[in-house]
Amino acid sequence: MNTIRVFVAILFAGLFMFSCSDKTSQPFEATFTGEYANVYTGDEVKDCPDGFGCRVVVNFEGTATELGNISGTFNFCACGPEGEYSPTDSYLVAENGDTLFFSCNGKVIEGRTADHPEFVTSYWRDPFVFKGGTGRFEGATGGGTTDDYNSSLDPNSHHHWTGTISLKK
Repeated sequence: MNTIRVFVAILFAGLFMFSCSDKTSQPFEATFTGEYANVYTGDEVKDCPDGFGCRVVVNFEGTATELGNISGTFNFCACGPEGEYSPTDSYLVAENGDTLFFSCNGKVIEGRTADHPEFVTSYWRDPFVFKGGTGRFEGATGGGTTDDYNSSLDPNSHHHWTGTISLKK
């Protein structure tokens, strides 16, 4: 009987601690299309790490779970060794105007994989991390993986992200 009481006490203590968490996690999924707004070279990339030959700005629009319509901007150093791009200084804006900051970095790979459509010319599948924000995104954490590509059908970048986001309750 004593063992049962101890077990029940530990169970309730654990449930109480879990329910008192100041954050709630949920799946995150976003689909958006980016328009290459600017590609800077020369003196305009002096703040990029050595070996990166350009700075790229991409404006995007799309949708995300729990956020509705989104818009935002990627700003990153690119043209790095073997197609690398540096951590982005980026954000997305939800329909209500709240801003979510994030960063991602990785490598653009020429060509396509077997699961890509024929028109894919290059792709990147890299991690992303949420870094807080404004409004309901203040203190946001989480992240996931990108599944992005460039296409021969248009001059845009195409993005599908999946992961989790933790928001303050």
